[in-house]
Amino acid sequence: MKFLIAGFGSIGRRHFRNLLTLGVDDIVFLRSNQSTIPDDEIADFLVETDLRSALSHKPDAVIIANPTSLHLDVAIQAAQQGCYLFIEKPISHSLERVDQLKEALLQGGSKAFTAFQFRFHPGLLTIKNLISNPSSVIGRPMYVRSHWGEYLPGWHPWEDYRKGYSARADLGGGVVLTLCHPLDYVRWMFGDVASLWAFTSDQSHFDIDVEVTAEIGLYFENGVIGSVHLDYVQQPPVHRLEIIGSEGTIQWNNDKGAVWVYAGNGIVETYPLLPNFERNDLFLAEMSHFIDVVRGNAEPLCTLDDGIWALKLALAVHESARIGQLIKW
Repeated sequence: MKFLIAGFGSIGRRHFRNLLTLGVDDIVFLRSNQSTIPDDEIADFLVETDLRSALSHKPDAVIIANPTSLHLDVAIQAAQQGCYLFIEKPISHSLERVDQLKEALLQGGSKAFTAFQFRFHPGLLTIKNLISNPSSVIGRPMYVRSHWGEYLPGWHPWEDYRKGYSARADLGGGVVLTLCHPLDYVRWMFGDVASLWAFTSDQSHFDIDVEVTAEIGLYFENGVIGSVHLDYVQQPPVHRLEIIGSEGTIQWNNDKGAVWVYAGNGIVETYPLLPNFERNDLFLAEMSHFIDVVRGNAEPLCTLDDGIWALKLALAVHESARIGQLIKW
């Protein structure tokens, strides 16, 4: 297989290294040469700066790891050529041209995978299995709460955080789009969202033009109530999930990775991570899965439609905050 990687920032480099680990080394790069990542390790690989030239190498698959607002520029043309797509979340910064991407995939006969790596987290997979069991020890799920706060200037200490796409509105940044993983995984666990409300704020000392905090309320079609908190300011970082059921509670903390199940007044069971688990295992698992998709051995576990729904929810957060009203579907 031949892979094209569009973008060589931190996530593009991670995917490159994981492809090599998984035995894929026929790789072409499409670069703007604006990344702050050293490029010594790709010195022996072909690099193009023009999309048409990059696609002329006829890649089987394209990893779209450039800034969010530029995703569809690459995705649509690659899909028209029949390339399988690995699209970093979120799939775009707006819904414009999403239908064009769908049409391009039909035209080219390929498929797209949306890269929400937390769907491959052993702890979250355990939780999904637990709450899907009709005889779950926590009973019927009634409320879910996800909280993710992480100090933006600490993400990439080697670069000026104000210049990264996460901090720039023109590149599709902002905490809601950048940290949209919980919007995907709560829908993955509990089904479609019927309505949403949100508050956002850009008040910070970061000197950036995007929102840095968001508080989001969700009402799912199955009656579960949920909330998601996102921020760029919390130190030390926190990423946790809690599900309250009619008979008990499930808790997960990304720092430890384990799942705790409580019923009544005591812990019923703990599901720890394997001792050798590392964060990169999530990215390796999703890339291994995508390779299977390209080979025709699997269907995408996170589809383009899943990516579209996550984007719809993120955009609805902005709209609800702007107009001060509930958004319904």
